[in-house]
Amino acid sequence: MAKSVAPFTWVNGFRQPSSERSWESEDRYQTESDEAAHYTLPPSLEPLTTNVYNSMGLNVLRTWPTLYDGTNSPNALPKWWKPSEEVDVLICGAGPCGLEVALSLLRQGVSFRIIDKADAPLIAGRGDGLQPRFLESLHALGLAQEAHEEGPLCESSFVYKDGKKLYQDRAFQSDSRYRGVHIITQGQLERIYVRDLYRHQVLVERSTTLQDLQVESDPSVSHPVRATIMSRKTGREENIQAKFLVGSDGASSALRKRLQIPFDGTTTDIFWAIIDCVFETDFPYPNIFGLMINSEHGGCVIVPREDGYLRIYTQIDAKTAQAFADKRQAKDNSFLDNGGRVDIPFITPEEALEQTNRIFAPYTWKFAAPLSWFAVWRINERVARTFSTPDMRVHLAGDAAHVHSAMGAFGLNASMLDATNLAWKIGMCAKDRAKVSSLMPTYDLERRLQAERIIRVSGIYFRFVCSSRFPLAQFQDQAEKAKDNAEDLPARDGTVEGDQRFLGAFYAKYSQFLVGVDVKYEPSVVNPSPRVAAATINDTKKRNRSSITTPITVLNGVRAPNPRICFTNDTTGYLYDKMTLSGSSRFHVLIFGSDMQGPVRERVRKFSQALGGASASNNFYNKFGGPATFNVLLILKALPFETAELLEGDDLRPLRDVATVLYDDRAPDEDAHYWYGVNHGRGAIVVIRPDLWIGTSVFPEEVKQLDEYFSGFLNPVFEDVDVQNGPQLLDVKQNMTGKCEGEVFDTPPMPESAEAEKNVVEKMLDLTDHRAPVAV
Repeated sequence: MAKSVAPFTWVNGFRQPSSERSWESEDRYQTESDEAAHYTLPPSLEPLTTNVYNSMGLNVLRTWPTLYDGTNSPNALPKWWKPSEEVDVLICGAGPCGLEVALSLLRQGVSFRIIDKADAPLIAGRGDGLQPRFLESLHALGLAQEAHEEGPLCESSFVYKDGKKLYQDRAFQSDSRYRGVHIITQGQLERIYVRDLYRHQVLVERSTTLQDLQVESDPSVSHPVRATIMSRKTGREENIQAKFLVGSDGASSALRKRLQIPFDGTTTDIFWAIIDCVFETDFPYPNIFGLMINSEHGGCVIVPREDGYLRIYTQIDAKTAQAFADKRQAKDNSFLDNGGRVDIPFITPEEALEQTNRIFAPYTWKFAAPLSWFAVWRINERVARTFSTPDMRVHLAGDAAHVHSAMGAFGLNASMLDATNLAWKIGMCAKDRAKVSSLMPTYDLERRLQAERIIRVSGIYFRFVCSSRFPLAQFQDQAEKAKDNAEDLPARDGTVEGDQRFLGAFYAKYSQFLVGVDVKYEPSVVNPSPRVAAATINDTKKRNRSSITTPITVLNGVRAPNPRICFTNDTTGYLYDKMTLSGSSRFHVLIFGSDMQGPVRERVRKFSQALGGASASNNFYNKFGGPATFNVLLILKALPFETAELLEGDDLRPLRDVATVLYDDRAPDEDAHYWYGVNHGRGAIVVIRPDLWIGTSVFPEEVKQLDEYFSGFLNPVFEDVDVQNGPQLLDVKQNMTGKCEGEVFDTPPMPESAEAEKNVVEKMLDLTDHRAPVAV
């Protein structure tokens, strides 16, 4: 949202401009007898969106402090607001990253408090594009539809250099339901998040900072993080005890500095002047995402936004800035600063627009409205040397952990995927369902390497747009993995043909990375390396079949594909629709059963039998929490009316009792079995992590391997099996070394009937499910 919402009317059934701000009309708050409504109009403010303005005037954005400003609300705080001094997680920083961590913890039933030094959410500027992968993560929280409808979808793009067209085509698209990059202002995204927190009786504690931090080393302490926070408004200090702390306090992170974590990387010699405004121009493609490059003057990026606004990134280097400073000095000596030093941030919007016109020549741009936002940023490419403290209790995320150029819209999106990756891991450990020492190190392993890859890819793209030879950032470790074979790209020789070769190769290699779906995590306990091939067999065809030791062709550690699927006779959708809103820390176990006839039926039957029988309590499903931990989906090449016959029999009853059946009724060249690369004779079981990345896969009969996989990082709910008295539930206590200690709860013997088994499962949920509303 670039400016205050204009008044509209829907009197004719569709939105039309109106001259009346009818939400303010007294008639809306009184009855026909002048009796006042109980609901009253809350106070609103219209702050400036930028402290820099052009000749067209000032721009404001209406905001509602009682709704968005958390503890800074001008009204009395709600009676239900009673924050505890002991919580599972303390979040320092309420930008999009910290807010998404909060939303995920909320849905997991994990208690938290979230503080921020700012007085209110961001008004304008900063991040402006959502990649499809981030929207898929947001879909899991139930908020994707609200976010992706805020602004336009980037559907086309162009690249021009020195007046020559290098590229013009459809913008990069993915197989995601969200296709390409969607435009939304960061402030509007924050307001979506804040409204969600408010619905769940959580407030952001505004104007509040972290003053002191200590972490107890005694593994018996349940809440080892000891933090002192202070309200800048009241001066009141408060001591908080938590199990974990998340630092999402921005690029100048006070927490990162407090922890003395180096911020490795480089500071380039290039600045971006960023202008959000409505423009008048004779350029033929003003509403298409594009790059305009001028070998002499630099590069520009155009991002079409909502309501006719554009964002223009214009390259400013030291030479250009000095020329502007000299020009100012000739007009007004007051612009001279110490020793004639050029202070880049004091470039004016008019000077930035002048530079834009040099780059776009012979086309011209003029301001057609007041500025919505203006800033000048120097491009830094940096990654924190570690995202986590050695004790795994304090973690950095978002800009506190990495910064890079705007190319690719990675700033906002990478931060969001940090939050997605971190939140489910912290949630499971905070609820003692996972081993801190095994699970939490995977956050740094996965996200820090990804940040280094982002900096390298974004840096290559950025240097091409800016015609820069500035060296790429280098990091202390993992450099070989992070560079991602960038040297395979054609050399930039300065010719049109050379530039086209370079750009074509870059887009071919990184197009899916630029929309966020090409994100592969390194092997770890949560996505192990694939198994080695089977022994050689003489017959080639048999050898090819027997050497298939991975049940699916999709790799571990990559995004889980999201094909269309049938739910019932009357409804279809996407696979993710049955993998979301089911708790942000549940694993999704996909059972690909083909048509449940022939050899695949016997293999699936073995899986079903492992869920029942005398040893049922010791299989992975019951051992690690049953439906509180696992969402089981049985995907069949069948239709709904065929299900009862295909799944009949006592041998499949355990599977019927725990699985949701989905129908893979599309053609063989577009169905889910094809997307995942499943052998129809052998079937497959795929474990998808709570953040919708592939964890591992096994064949249906290999239930023991699932137990081994989950034993690597989850704590068991069942300690062992007592044949006479049934299983015993553990109240697991997790210490820093990952060892489990606990008190034993009595549970009934293993059930002999479906109804008795249902009662046991319900008791397991009562003891293990922490999804009750959070009291913070």
